[in-house]
Amino acid sequence: MIELKSGPHYRDPFFLYEIRDTNDEIRDMSFRFYTNAISQASRNFAAGLFVVGLLLIGFGFLVYILKELFAILFAAVFCIAGFGCGVTAIRIFWMQRKIDRINSSEPYRDNVQIHIEEHEDF
Repeated sequence: MIELKSGPHYRDPFFLYEIRDTNDEIRDMSFRFYTNAISQASRNFAAGLFVVGLLLIGFGFLVYILKELFAILFAAVFCIAGFGCGVTAIRIFWMQRKIDRINSSEPYRDNVQIHIEEHEDF
């Protein structure tokens, strides 16, 4: 005799049916609506997320303990980033200046001559 039990505690999608067999022993039967690959992927994602969380907590404690050291490091990073932005801006302005010289009405190259040959194929 098989009895399927249900109730308020069986409302999640991974519910267990309680099955009674002929010996009146209760067995749990799990109905899973996902594959093993999805289960493994979700476990790997959870493990990675846990490791990232622990790293963030550790980094937070390091910043709290070594405030002055991290302030100097972040100041150096911002100075290097600012210097890089300035160099990039100067290079862009320099290239635009070269492009403006090319687009001006003056001939860019003095020794270039354009020859047009007309062919009459009558």
